[in-house]
Amino acid sequence: MLAVSCSHRTGLKHSSPESQGMDSRTLELIDSAVNDAISQKIIPGAVVSVVRNGRVVYLQPFGNKSLVPEVEPMTPETMFDLASVSKCVGTTLSFMQLVEQGKVRLSDPVSRYIPDFKPWVDPVTGEEDEITIQDLLTHSSGLDAYIGVPSYLKEFGENTPELLMKYIATRVKRNFKPGTDVIYSCLNFITLQNILQNVTGERLCDYAQKNVFDVLELEHTCYFPLYGRPQSNKNAAELAALCAPTEVQEDGLPLVAAVHDPIARQINAGNSGNAGVFSNAEDLSVIAAAILRGGAIGKKKILGKETVRLMMSIPKDNDPRVARALGWDTYDMYPGTSGDIFEREHTVGHTGYTGTSMVLDPVTNTAVIILAHRVHPADVGSVARLRAVVANIVAASIIE
Repeated sequence: MLAVSCSHRTGLKHSSPESQGMDSRTLELIDSAVNDAISQKIIPGAVVSVVRNGRVVYLQPFGNKSLVPEVEPMTPETMFDLASVSKCVGTTLSFMQLVEQGKVRLSDPVSRYIPDFKPWVDPVTGEEDEITIQDLLTHSSGLDAYIGVPSYLKEFGENTPELLMKYIATRVKRNFKPGTDVIYSCLNFITLQNILQNVTGERLCDYAQKNVFDVLELEHTCYFPLYGRPQSNKNAAELAALCAPTEVQEDGLPLVAAVHDPIARQINAGNSGNAGVFSNAEDLSVIAAAILRGGAIGKKKILGKETVRLMMSIPKDNDPRVARALGWDTYDMYPGTSGDIFEREHTVGHTGYTGTSMVLDPVTNTAVIILAHRVHPADVGSVARLRAVVANIVAASIIE
């Protein structure tokens, strides 16, 4: 029995591209770009959404939702495993609420909330440097990128989130002085998850549902935790049926409504800071619009305007090599996601291992959302070029 919570949908209004200062003929080039990726078997299908000025100007499904165990066509309502895009729409948005509520500070050491969390120790001088919350959000903590899941499971077993946090706190390597370099690490966001849970007394999946997804009245955005009571009475089986499958497992069947990421699925039981959110293009369009509007759509507010500005900015006190915003990628760190044309200084985005991505350009008030599942039926192929090509088409379509 899947435990899940989702809420009622309002969505964004749809408008013609021309009414929002975009050229529809240029946007139509997205069709051939995505269809080419499907014909090359890079992806089985996708849904692409473009948002401008708080309106959906393009939303199109392509190809197939499923190839195994049977072929099913893609629909606009299809929900995708967002993979690491969960770090942004789930963990980061939730955590920034704690910052603006005064419950945590970016400069706070992690050990304030997780007492046995070890600092970085200079191998030459023996001096210690505490890892801070800002270091976690900008991937400048120095923590290893990931853990060896098979060896961890052999030692500790499945569904052991408390032991995982202790493992990260005490045994994972600290590779450099915090704030001086970048290792993109899922462990940073699992640590943020645990800080949030210690501060609020709630699971991340429950907090994000209640304070982010429900506030925006999203109908098809949720975690699928293995344990715990759902927040609402939404039919879990109905939502699971909307989910695009991911990788085929040893039993010959793909994962469906179960997060693909091994740490999130096997150790954190679906409630994880690094992955676990499922959503569709319509709902992510609402999230994108809320961020680009300064954290709110009408009376539905998830963050304050200045909090959003801070979140989308590169911290000035980090080393120049750490060119990441709080929870989000920037052009300087990952230029491929946003392509070549979008404004480079303020545009942010993020990708997900399964094939998903979001790009937000506050200068032109434009968002590009690509939901694909390149890991179905097998974990092969790359959508890196497709992301850049679609971003370029969207940017080129802006005429005013």
